[in-house]
This record gives sequence, C-alpha cells and structure tokens, in this order.
Amino acid sequence: MLFDMDGILFDSMPMHARAWSEAVTRFGLSMTSEEAYEHEGRTGKSTINILTKRFWGRETTDEEVERIYKVKSDLFNSYPEAKRMPGAADLLNQVKRDGFQIVLVTGSGQHSLLNRLNKNFEGIFHKDLMVTSFDVRQGKPSPEPYLMGLRKAGLHPWEAVVVENAPLGVRAGVAANIFTIAVNTGPLPDAKLVSEGANLLFPSMTALAQGWNTLRNALS
Repeated sequence: MLFDMDGILFDSMPMHARAWSEAVTRFGLSMTSEEAYEHEGRTGKSTINILTKRFWGRETTDEEVERIYKVKSDLFNSYPEAKRMPGAADLLNQVKRDGFQIVLVTGSGQHSLLNRLNKNFEGIFHKDLMVTSFDVRQGKPSPEPYLMGLRKAGLHPWEAVVVENAPLGVRAGVAANIFTIAVNTGPLPDAKLVSEGANLLFPSMTALAQGWNTLRNALS
C-alpha cells in the first residue's frame, strides 16, 4: 500500500495552508487556505509558479522559489509539530500485520523525515520504501511519484492501493492506474476528490481503519 503523508499520517495540512498563506503575502502574492489544499502535492516551484503567473504575469525564477519557499518552510517549522492523524497508526498496524508492503509517497523534502516517522510509527517505514521530493522530477498530479513507489516495492499497478487526501494526489494515483482510496481529512467538498477518479471515499482515517478488514477481503 502506498500512503501519502500530510493529511493522511499527520494532521499537518492546516499548518501548511497557514504557512503558505502567510509566506506568499510577504512577497505581494495571495493564497487562501482552501487553495493551499487544492495545490497539496505539487512541488513548491509549481505552486509558486501558479501564483507568479496569476499576480505578476510571468513565470517564477529559481531565486524567487528559493526565497519564498524558505519563508514558507521557516514559518511551518516554527509552528507546533503536527500530531498523528487519528486512525493512522491503527490502519498501518493492521496493514503491516496482514503482510502488505507499506510505501511512503510524499512531496515533502524533510531531511529528518525517517526519524519523525519512526518516532510516531515505530517499525512501519523503511528508507528504501520511501518516495520524497528528492526522488522525482515531477510532483503530483504527475503519476511519477506513485510509479516510482511501485518500482521501489517491485509491484505492478494492479497489485497496489493508494491512500490519499488531496485532489492532485488522487489524480496522480489514478493516472498511475492504481486503485485509489480518498480520505477527506480537509475542508474541500467530497466532490473534489470523487471528480479526480477516487475509487472509494472515506470521511476519516479512523473510518478507513475501522473498515480495513472488510476492504481487505473485498480487494482480495
């Protein structure tokens, strides 16, 4: 199973949305919290480029990306550390117990990512089964991150399941021809996830954990 991180494993998206909104405002740009959720999964450069084209009428530069993204990252890191998403540990433990490989597929580029995961989900994640922003050229909604996750796990698309909370992440999973479960842990309407092609929709990670046994049997 291939898991996204922000909004799936950690309740971190409200802080990401706040950091984006505050950071871009300092540079004369603007992004609402809802738009931050809609862009979730993109690379930082792609997100900033959308804003510069809208407000400045041109493509961003690498120097602008570096400056803006540093402010965003510094703001995010100044906030309290996000807590585990309720239900995430329960689901991961069930999935591991049932013998499934667990692969992390995230747009994050935190160097301390594995330590953070091990602290919160001990014994679940392994470095060789992680796809981060350092591994791909294109972020979501490109299928590249999930296709790389398949390669690292030695799986075909029909042997895998994606668990995502973001519209662009759902689109990426579907584009990789993987059965994609959407979990709506944010403020966007369910239709945003369904319209991207999600095969199933759950209202929370707790609901997915509670329904895992039934889902596992159906997928088998």
